[in-house]
Amino acid sequence: MLVVVVGATGSGKTALSLELAERLHGEVVSCDSVAVYLGMDVGSAKPTRAERDRVRHHLIDVVTPAVEFTAGDYARTARTVVQEIAARGKVPIVAGGTGLYLRAFLDGLSAVPARDNGVRERLRRFAERRGECALYRLLRRLDPEAAARIHANDAPKLIRAIEVSLLARRPMSKAFALERPEPLTGFRVVQVGLLPERELLYRRIDARCERMFAEGLVEETRGLVDLYGPDCRAFTALGYSQALALLGGQTTRTEAVRLTQQGHRNYAKRQGTWFRRDKRIEWLHGFGESRAGAVMERIAAA
Repeated sequence: MLVVVVGATGSGKTALSLELAERLHGEVVSCDSVAVYLGMDVGSAKPTRAERDRVRHHLIDVVTPAVEFTAGDYARTARTVVQEIAARGKVPIVAGGTGLYLRAFLDGLSAVPARDNGVRERLRRFAERRGECALYRLLRRLDPEAAARIHANDAPKLIRAIEVSLLARRPMSKAFALERPEPLTGFRVVQVGLLPERELLYRRIDARCERMFAEGLVEETRGLVDLYGPDCRAFTALGYSQALALLGGQTTRTEAVRLTQQGHRNYAKRQGTWFRRDKRIEWLHGFGESRAGAVMERIAAA
């Protein structure tokens, strides 16, 4: 058996996964695209050292911020980890809010071309010369279908879509369609999602963002920049990008906190939209701290 716990930022996934792990004699596998990075502790709200001592966790502190850890990297690593957990007679509990990571892990990814740093750097320089809308215009010529799904200002996704189209010598949307992803097999999967009331969730998110800055997010970011430089893809994550702007004198602390809160609220909304598309997820109302009993009932009924 494999249990999956999903939900928006601040919905209580950590608390629920800890209790489930204790009840099921399990181990937690993080599904968070920021928690994989060493040193990015405050801004990712990683489980505390006490929580990790209480229950064994995996896929936290996997690579440095200088390394780009893709959904494909996550899927390959997580599949190995859950097999190892099961081989020890434990129950893997995958918990997190990074939808693309989870999709890659459960359903697989199409075997499209790997990232090419040379192509990506040329595309970045192209965008610098031609302006922020140049990438979107280029993708619209190469792959109108992909361009319709990607925001014109989302440079990382635009670059990836153009890169795949160029390397595969066909539109990215066609390249994905022609390949057959390989889903995870060998597990009875129970997926649950947390659905707290939106106003209460937003209050919790706002308070959490304030704590991040109070507990040293800016100082943590400064230390990471000293080690790895300011241009790591990981530093575009919410909280870190605002802390970088504060360190660069481009904003005030008050504004950095406000923008981080707004960004996390918007992200929580996008997470909800993403996960609700998956009809395999059974939704539980409320925060995770009070829902372990309900999850156990669903596991027994599955």
